[in-house]
Amino acid sequence: MTAQIIAPIPGIFYRKPAPDKAPFVEVGDTVEAGQTIGVIEIMKQFTEVRSETAGVLASFEIEDYGMVGPGDVIATID
Repeated sequence: MTAQIIAPIPGIFYRKPAPDKAPFVEVGDTVEAGQTIGVIEIMKQFTEVRSETAGVLASFEIEDYGMVGPGDVIATID
């Protein structure tokens, strides 16, 4: 079963906690329920984006540094 990770707020999606850090997760990684897969920044405020289900990260639908809106699909989990 495929699950979608949805953007809760608008902003810029980042796959890394900082420019010089490794990404939170990569496609193909196993993720746990509640695990952070990225952050959304709006007006210098950062909101963690977490997976609601456990599984394997199948894809990112938003590029790193991409704009998201509320309800946009950020990633899919198998």
